[in-house]
Amino acid sequence: MPALARAFLIAATGGFLFSLPWPSLLAGTALVVAAALLALRAVWRWERTHVVMTDDQLALVRGTLRRRTAAVRLERVGAVEVDQSLVGRLLGYGTLIAGPLEITFVPQPRSVYGLVESRSP
Repeated sequence: MPALARAFLIAATGGFLFSLPWPSLLAGTALVVAAALLALRAVWRWERTHVVMTDDQLALVRGTLRRRTAAVRLERVGAVEVDQSLVGRLLGYGTLIAGPLEITFVPQPRSVYGLVESRSP
């Protein structure tokens, strides 16, 4: 389950507990705070992820303190696919699969798909 969906469920549970009398009120508050931190972490990770495309490769760069890069040469990319759920189509994000590289939560994935397809041999 994606981190933001998990944070929403935790916040909903916390909100319900928050509406109950005293002992549950404390647990509800703790769950809402935990959900907010989980959502903040998910957004931070998403914000620190970049898709980089050069003339010969497609790369995924992640991280702030610890930087990780995964790349695939465009000549090795066979099929390029876009996978979008209904929510992804409504919100404008999806998963781009280019050979062995799978990039999740790509904004405007159809545009990125077009760029990769136009540069692939």
